[in-house]
Amino acid sequence: MRETTPYDEDRAAHSRQGLARLVLSDHAKDVADSAAGLVGTRHDAYTGLGGRVSQAQQLVELAERSLASAVIYEVERGSSWAQVAAYLGISADEARERYAPAVQKWDTAFEEPYKLDETGRKRIPQLPTAAYDPAWACAQLDQWAFLQRIGIDDDQAVSSGLVMAGIADGQDAAAEEN
Repeated sequence: MRETTPYDEDRAAHSRQGLARLVLSDHAKDVADSAAGLVGTRHDAYTGLGGRVSQAQQLVELAERSLASAVIYEVERGSSWAQVAAYLGISADEARERYAPAVQKWDTAFEEPYKLDETGRKRIPQLPTAAYDPAWACAQLDQWAFLQRIGIDDDQAVSSGLVMAGIADGQDAAAEEN
């Protein structure tokens, strides 16, 4: 399905590398928020037995999702499977076997950014939210980073470093302004 969406123009302004980085930032934020939930002790008495294990398990799942997003980002940056594998402590073949499905899903989502639900009336985005609607994601992540004091007094700590369309394709910033 290739009908246009309200987000296509904004998404087109970003490179795939930039969108992948935005998704990684969004997933990392989720990990940080989840980890923060394990720090406080005030409500432990009201948490069911085993509840903190559940929270820690969710943290691991979010971290694994972040790792897959990091691999996608590195592949978009031009990293080889050998380079990715070196940081994972596994072989290039193992890295490819483990993460190629996530990279393939990412690639496929650009060809078909959404599908219709079973009723045929609701669009279901195939890209992660941060890549599907990057303007919203940039605003949310910049605000989160500012409140967390990431990049002290930088109100664009996330969005300012994203690679935009054209720049990733070899255009320089001066050529893009003309």
